[in-house]
Amino acid sequence: MKLPRDVGGEVLVRSLRRFGYEISRQTGSHIRVTSTLKGREHHVTIPNHKHLRLGTLAQILGDVASYLDLSREELAQELFR
Repeated sequence: MKLPRDVGGEVLVRSLRRFGYEISRQTGSHIRVTSTLKGREHHVTIPNHKHLRLGTLAQILGDVASYLDLSREELAQELFR
């Protein structure tokens, strides 16, 4: 699956709530979300930009997918159907 080119930071934060991520803090234009779904804390920092760069989105999805024991493609399909 190709990653969407028009995903913003706030949209990604809202989408990740489905996997137990909640906003833990915001500093400037960066939002930090935290999940304890797997019994340990996992933090991800997401830039609050109108459109995330493709490499940035891929890195964030890879990090979250690794935590959730999914492939990046499986996670992307769940988030962006």
